[in-house]
Amino acid sequence: MKLLEGKTALITGGTRGIGEAICKKFAEHGANIAFTYRSSVDKAKEVEAALEAMGVKAKGYQSDASSFEGTKELVDKVLADFEKVDTLINNAGITRDTLLLRMSEEHWDDVMVNNLKSVFNMTKHLMRHMMKNRSGSIINMSSVVGEFGNAGQANYAASKAGIIGFTKSIAKEVGSRGIRCNAIAPGFIATEMTDELDEKTRDAFLANIPLKRWGKADEVAELALFLASDLSTYVSGQSISVCGALNC
Repeated sequence: MKLLEGKTALITGGTRGIGEAICKKFAEHGANIAFTYRSSVDKAKEVEAALEAMGVKAKGYQSDASSFEGTKELVDKVLADFEKVDTLINNAGITRDTLLLRMSEEHWDDVMVNNLKSVFNMTKHLMRHMMKNRSGSIINMSSVVGEFGNAGQANYAASKAGIIGFTKSIAKEVGSRGIRCNAIAPGFIATEMTDELDEKTRDAFLANIPLKRWGKADEVAELALFLASDLSTYVSGQSISVCGALNC
């Protein structure tokens, strides 16, 4: 059974890691996909072709979710091309990890703008459309680091904690219009980013995970699928972890 047949999803940061996994999972379940990317045109074309091969409409948009005006232009283009958006996945984000004593103002601002302001931008510009339709699912990608912090990631943790607060507030604001808003808080997920870690660091992380393995991007995508589908019509204002019991 296809859970998203006839629906359209807009996914930021859709060409790698968790974002790419969500694009493909949603396409498998019949959703048309609009996704954004920052710079890799060739990779975007590759993802676009893979999604279209699944029998859905798909299009990549080069866009910077941290730009307020750029995001407005993006949403206008997506609505012109797809006519509607049923699900918004705010997935785009960056890290600039270092201890606070070494953290520059630029490190702090970059993470806040790309991780937190981007969620505001996308949600703000798509909100009227969803309110008019009296339906919609907004899914914001947070992190378990936003729940319990992590040394060397004060900027990243603060941005992800902010996403949780934003999510709960928006759920209260627009629930009466049939719009749901939830956050997903992944733990340590095997992606291109974690592949760059040295073996000692990877082993240290793994030792703290009760399930004793890294999570898979597809496992995060499965939760996103649930939150976007009609299986979760009474789930809103929640932050749900996908972390192998790391934050218990």
